[in-house]
Amino acid sequence: KFDLNIYSPSKSTTSSPLPCNSTLCGPTRACLTRSNTCAYQELYGTSSSTGILVDDVLHLGTNTNPQDIVDVSVTFGCGKNQTGYFLESGGGINGIFGLGMGGISVPSILASKSVTANSFSMCFAESSGRIEFGDKGSADQKTTPFNLQKSNPTYNITVTQVAVGNNVTDLEFTAVFDSGSAFTHLNEPTYSFIANNFISQITETPYKFPYEVIFEYCYSLSATQDGYTTPNLTFTMKGESQFYVTTPTFNFIRADGGQGYCLAIVKSEGINIIGREYSDHVSIKNFMTGYRLVFDRDEMVLGWKESDFVHPKRTPSPSLYGTDMPPHRRAASLLKKNPNSTQLIAL
Repeated sequence: KFDLNIYSPSKSTTSSPLPCNSTLCGPTRACLTRSNTCAYQELYGTSSSTGILVDDVLHLGTNTNPQDIVDVSVTFGCGKNQTGYFLESGGGINGIFGLGMGGISVPSILASKSVTANSFSMCFAESSGRIEFGDKGSADQKTTPFNLQKSNPTYNITVTQVAVGNNVTDLEFTAVFDSGSAFTHLNEPTYSFIANNFISQITETPYKFPYEVIFEYCYSLSATQDGYTTPNLTFTMKGESQFYVTTPTFNFIRADGGQGYCLAIVKSEGINIIGREYSDHVSIKNFMTGYRLVFDRDEMVLGWKESDFVHPKRTPSPSLYGTDMPPHRRAASLLKKNPNSTQLIAL
């Protein structure tokens, strides 16, 4: 259980608004001249967050034993007006943790201050996750290069082959690895190839929700079923490394109290996004579940290796991490300065 009191810069003894002449404010952001404060607006589809930029202290701990505490001043967006997804339950209502390639994101600031290497890792389990700053991964991890777009740098990778069970296609597409996206979005022809080969190997009865949902392929479990089997989904990445999707479905509770599951992809009209998907009724599932994913911004590669993040037994290193807790709540806890400092938006 977490306290979700609203963050107030005036109640934090270490906070200060970012002035307009700061290099992090930049020419693309507005200046509130009366208060000499840098303003921001971030758009994410039909959602938005508007407010001011603030400096405050981020509390982190090392993974050494005994643990060292590291306090770092970071810049984040203190939201004044949120719309869309940012107001929905579980959709960032207690803050969004900025992990992008831009200079104002948390890993960028940590690297620029030589606190950590310019890399971080993320691990997800059934209903929780872990982020570790400075983590470069291991020599035996699989990798694929990022496709860097200078105008809008993202964690974009190339998939060269898709396999559903024994059915394989050589179609090629690019996708953004984005833990902040609610679901995995795939456009044609990838979407239909996965969906058609998936449903051809399913024996359960299709389920129709009594309300509108964005998933096309959902199925009911019988009262005697305690599990189900689905075909394997595997992406072959640029460089020939394979990424096996451990959880291509998510579970749900039917209106009558029974159980079911859905193929956890959404048809996209735009870019492809490999993200997370969840069920409010049962569990959080994720295309990234079961892996230690390394976003190495020095080498410009995505790395991955099977991992149980909960109690990692690894050689101590100077990387930093947050506590083990649900990923949509961790951001607020990491950035908490006092009992009134929980709703933060890092850009």
